Amino acid sequence: MGNDLAAFAKENGVKYFMISYTDLFSGQRAKLVPAQAIADMQKDGAGFAGFATWLDLTPAHPDMLAVPDPDSVIQLPWKKDVAWVAANCIMDDKEVNQAPRNTLKRLIDEAARDGMHVKTGVEAEFFLISPDGKAISDEYDTASKPCYDQQAVMRRYDVIAEICDHMLALGWGPYQNDHEDANGQFEMNWTFDHALATADKHSFFKFMVKSIAEKHGLRATFMPKPFQGLTGNGCHAHISVWDETGKTNVFADNSQELGLSAKGRNFLGGIMKHASALAAITNPTVNSYKRINAPRTISGATWAPNTVTWTGNNRTHMVRVPGPGRFELRLPDGAANPYLLQAVIIAAGLDGIRSKADPGKRYDIDMYQLGHTVTDAPKLPLNLLDALREFDKDKSLKAALGEEFSSAYLKLKQQEWNSYASHFTQWERDHTLDI
Repeated sequence: MGNDLAAFAKENGVKYFMISYTDLFSGQRAKLVPAQAIADMQKDGAGFAGFATWLDLTPAHPDMLAVPDPDSVIQLPWKKDVAWVAANCIMDDKEVNQAPRNTLKRLIDEAARDGMHVKTGVEAEFFLISPDGKAISDEYDTASKPCYDQQAVMRRYDVIAEICDHMLALGWGPYQNDHEDANGQFEMNWTFDHALATADKHSFFKFMVKSIAEKHGLRATFMPKPFQGLTGNGCHAHISVWDETGKTNVFADNSQELGLSAKGRNFLGGIMKHASALAAITNPTVNSYKRINAPRTISGATWAPNTVTWTGNNRTHMVRVPGPGRFELRLPDGAANPYLLQAVIIAAGLDGIRSKADPGKRYDIDMYQLGHTVTDAPKLPLNLLDALREFDKDKSLKAALGEEFSSAYLKLKQQEWNSYASHFTQWERDHTLDI
């Protein structure tokens, strides 16, 4: 991609740019800038009041400037006169260290200094629901095992095909779309890429899916557990590390167990070592823990982990190694911040490599049937507060992500938990009124 956004606008008929950044709570924030002004914005950034979004800033802070990264620019396939561009946040000529994209870029640079280039893919699941959010949008989608239901996916063909057409046009290499394990739920897969590119695509994908759903009179949600009794929205991440050339997968070694090299095992060891703490990032909402600690769903399985275990090609564990040279982290959910998800994977993995962390015992059992027999593996946090406490006491992970980021994240997330804890619910009345 060229580095001149004004030229990009002229060549592609773009009238407006959405200069976009993602805050700590995954809120996508943007200013709509006319193409005539984009040259100045590319140089100086678009001004935001950071306190007005989910960042640990006050009204007294100076303007936060979102400086667009031209390498990320995407012309909206469904509205060609607008282009979206991810931005890096600065204030007083310095990076805002707590900003998620800055946090990720810093860790990518750190890995690169060690000769490692992390490549990832994500599986971002979502529901298509009614505009009021109360029900799935397809009244006929009622099967007890709806996964891969061809009639159900074809009833939403117009939405799914339009999104996939756009990904094809953007060159993302989409390769499969399916109806997922819950009624009303879908998954769309595209080719893995360098961590920053995957994060930008993930961010744009969420924006695109919501936009196309609205265009069709529907609503899309990535909420981890929008409906009781149905499988929740995961966001599984597939992870590999490559050398400086980007051509050699340093996780691949067919002479080793499951084709995972010693460096790959150590990276995995870092994920296992920090799992309970990184849940605060990969599962960042109160609702997240309704997914990873859910009872069996209507389909027969939650497809989500609740214990820190790893395996081969077995979907009942937190991590599976489906083939040589990569592994799949099944912990993250649909609320995960696209940038922080990648950042915490790299942070945990780098620590694992540097400390030569061992991932521990490999389990090949069905965790959904025999998980109770595993007594020497940690359970994942039961709720957001437990996850935040685990994150707060994991000093090495906090340091790797950056103390400014970690402090801001913990502060705002603790406030969110306090707000939830002080909220009165109907459950309380139903179970306490007559005591």
